[in-house]
Amino acid sequence: MIDTVMANKTLHSAKTLKNDEFYTQIVDIENELKHYKDKFRGKVIFCNCDDPFESNFFKFFASNFNHLGLKKLIATSFTRSPIAGTQLPLLDMEGLKPDGGQPFKIEINEVPDSNGDGAVNISDVQYLLEHDKNTASALSGNGDFRSPECLELLKEADIVCTNPPFSLFREYVALLVEHQKNFLVIGNTNAITYEEIFPYLKDNVIWLGVNNGAKTYEVPSYYTQKNTFLGTDGKKYAKMGNTGWFTNLDFDKRHQELQLYKKYRPEEFQKYDNYDAIEIPKVQDIPVDYDGAMGVPITFLDKYNSSQFEILGLTDRKNTSGLRTKTYTSKDTPNHNDMNRRGAIKMADGSLRSTYARILVKRKANT
Repeated sequence: MIDTVMANKTLHSAKTLKNDEFYTQIVDIENELKHYKDKFRGKVIFCNCDDPFESNFFKFFASNFNHLGLKKLIATSFTRSPIAGTQLPLLDMEGLKPDGGQPFKIEINEVPDSNGDGAVNISDVQYLLEHDKNTASALSGNGDFRSPECLELLKEADIVCTNPPFSLFREYVALLVEHQKNFLVIGNTNAITYEEIFPYLKDNVIWLGVNNGAKTYEVPSYYTQKNTFLGTDGKKYAKMGNTGWFTNLDFDKRHQELQLYKKYRPEEFQKYDNYDAIEIPKVQDIPVDYDGAMGVPITFLDKYNSSQFEILGLTDRKNTSGLRTKTYTSKDTPNHNDMNRRGAIKMADGSLRSTYARILVKRKANT
């Protein structure tokens, strides 16, 4: 069982300190991307926050290039990557300089069966990189996803799929939306509550993918957080809570209705003291017959169907829902700042208790 409190602290620490080198395991990529296979055929895929070949995103798309029917695969490296060249020495890549110190890009238009074994896999990709000087080339800049070179590559891409830096997630998603790109990326699930990200979710511009929740990531050897451990392969890993997939690619599950069974009984549901809504501590407790506003956990977005529910806003300081009924001061409670960021429940003794961040929703008519 993962210690989710410690895992979440590890994730928050990584975001705060800009320790962004968390590498997604291939099994997590395979488990998620299998739900979108029909989206990739004939498309240009761009992994713009990955070190080519070392990245499992790049490995997945390169190994499955023909199976997915890709038109092209592009990946770019970043100057300060701690793993660049550790699996395939950069001096072995035909198009790169021997020092291997510069950021670079890889562009693959086809993956032939180079070794003649009847199957196309990562060994054929490695052969391609080692023998085709047109596949790998140096970048003049630092490989940052915001650099002019990477922005030009972004214009060419149909779908972006990667693990972007946690600390730059707001800016990264905004860039993809601005350029009207389809994407599937990993981020901190708490990004749901970011004022820059939540409006996209509310307006159904982006949504959560299929497999959200705690995951284990490969990290550089110098990481010392408590939730890191050495795997049987000798590599260092970190258990991370609250990570999920953010996308604007459609998939079947998001059109399934959430099955509701519980009946509304006023005595079983507390009403917020500062919002015109009732508190729902668990998604499974959403009543089937309540038509008013409800505050639900952010995990609700795992099961959100825009045909069944309407998202009204968040319990937040800026009152994005327009449902807040009061703003607390120090005369009301010493925790007034915290209370104004969240929903508040009035206890039997008259004291106030704040909830975790809640999404305010209501059922749509005839659902």
